Amino acid sequence: MANERYPERQKQEHMMMNLVPTQVFMTKGVGRHKYQLKSFEQALRKAGVAHQNLVQVSSILPPKCRIVSRESGLTKLIPGQICHCVLARADTNEHGRLVASSIGIAVPRDKDKWGYLSEVHGHGMNMQQAGDMAEDLAAGMLGTTLGLELDPNTAWSEKEQAYKSSGLFIRTTNITQTAKGQEGLWTTTVAMAMFLFE
Repeated sequence: MANERYPERQKQEHMMMNLVPTQVFMTKGVGRHKYQLKSFEQALRKAGVAHQNLVQVSSILPPKCRIVSRESGLTKLIPGQICHCVLARADTNEHGRLVASSIGIAVPRDKDKWGYLSEVHGHGMNMQQAGDMAEDLAAGMLGTTLGLELDPNTAWSEKEQAYKSSGLFIRTTNITQTAKGQEGLWTTTVAMAMFLFE
């Protein structure tokens, strides 16, 4: 009854009950250690989220979900909190092997529509290649839901211009972490989109 007088509060409570994130921030990190698990934990520390209980989710950016800065997002986390995230992770214990993790994001112009997040993790890709692939994947998924299908063999730079000139997208972006393996150590890269419920 009290919430009827406060429709915005009622809407927020409904979103929390249904676990619809209202904010997202991007972060990344690299870790190295003789044990793979510790290498992953070091990467999470560099990303600022090692003290969270992470739950991986898939690729939907909810309608009206605001992208906030890493600095702002990190201040809203509580140690031990269960945090939903889209996570890209790559590991290697081979000296000189290049690993890459990237999260791409595609945001629609219409705030009532959902966007997409994509994760790329692999070996042998540099920062530009991994970032372009992540953006391309996110934009491609969003484009098809908006009725905009482009040739998948077209270069990302051309597709990016087509998506932006369509008027259906606000932007695409990525966060990418790369690293080279070192002798006797595991190397782990992570890139993440961390969801917040506010």
